[in-house]
Amino acid sequence: MEIEIRDNRDENRFETVVDGHRCVLDYRIDGNVITIPRVLVPPPVEGRGIAGKLTRHALDFSRDKGLSVVPKCPYVAAWIRRHPEYEDLVARD
Repeated sequence: MEIEIRDNRDENRFETVVDGHRCVLDYRIDGNVITIPRVLVPPPVEGRGIAGKLTRHALDFSRDKGLSVVPKCPYVAAWIRRHPEYEDLVARD
């Protein structure tokens, strides 16, 4: 399934609309660090890989911008563990 993801900078989130439902990945950028506190996909459109696509989009954006990632959202943290090619983006304490 192809989806169009846009960066809604006014709301600090990446978003897409699927079957009339807004799906979002919230973020906060502070200097060279992007913090991702949550991904929200409404129940009627869950299970379609939307959260994963939003996460990949956010991480590709982060890589392109040279940002380190703080994955506060448990889903995003787990997704990164399943996709080790993105582990280098995670900010280290």
